[in-house]
Amino acid sequence: MRLASTAIALLAAASPALAEEVNLYSYRQPELLAPLTDAFTEATGIDVNVAYLSNGLVERLQAEGDRSPADLVFTVDIARLSAIVNAGVTQPVESAVLEENVPAQYRDPGNQWFGLTTRARIAYASKERVDPSEVTTYEDLADPKWRGRLCTRSGTHPYNVALAAAYLYHHGEEETKAWLEGLKANLARKPQGNDRAQVRAVWAGECDIALGNTYYMGQMLNDPEQVEWAESVNVLFPVFEGGGTHENISGVAMTKAAPNRENALKMMEFLTSPEAQEIYAHANYEYPVAPGTEADDLVKSWGSFTADDVNLMELADHRAEALRLIEEVDFDG
Repeated sequence: MRLASTAIALLAAASPALAEEVNLYSYRQPELLAPLTDAFTEATGIDVNVAYLSNGLVERLQAEGDRSPADLVFTVDIARLSAIVNAGVTQPVESAVLEENVPAQYRDPGNQWFGLTTRARIAYASKERVDPSEVTTYEDLADPKWRGRLCTRSGTHPYNVALAAAYLYHHGEEETKAWLEGLKANLARKPQGNDRAQVRAVWAGECDIALGNTYYMGQMLNDPEQVEWAESVNVLFPVFEGGGTHENISGVAMTKAAPNRENALKMMEFLTSPEAQEIYAHANYEYPVAPGTEADDLVKSWGSFTADDVNLMELADHRAEALRLIEEVDFDG
């Protein structure tokens, strides 16, 4: 696996005709992909070349066009997955293996991308100041009883936009705007920082409830400087009234150019296998999507939940309107 700043050049110089290989562009970090790529190479003998990008993935693929060396793209968040589809830089993949391993709600209806792991957007609640029975729905978080007790990162961050899009899907524009206004009124401080910073704020007594993604709990419990923060909160799984707990996703898509299409398909199918699913989910404390596979023991210790069953591309269709509402209520103001 080739890393560092030369990765793009190395991919461009690769010769598919002379080597059994597959080339990836990834927004996911090296430490998350390395166990997977190593396992895939060991199982198949196919070399994996990875270019790790921090931004500009769609623009790069558009600029490279049919000459792109990339076979697959890895990313997180439904907004990014829908963006690569809308940009026309991916291709549909027909595979009975993928359709069996990836439930319909976790893949593009046109088979342009397939989910690999999920993360729930949940409530981190103070063990000292919040009775877990009080936090059962997302709707309830806008109740005035939480006035001055809630904290979160920016409302315009993709994780919160996706949550607002899910609320919009369930309740429509008028109720979603009222909900966002209620959340804003309940904030203990101006939205700031990342999800871990919200848990720190609960630990410090700045607020009592924080919105965050589940996998941050695993990361904090494995960081000596943050264990105390993590141990100060309960992980609670709110649901939408008439629905389930909101999830977002990490996924993979095959590029339109894909010079090593056969190898790329083999890797996609491998990534949804029980072996790879458990490796991937363990690496970042996420939930595997393949039926019959299990999350890491630490993740399971936080409790079970019923996931909202909406197809995530439907949420992507509501994203622009959700962002408009967030900005209209001046959530971060």
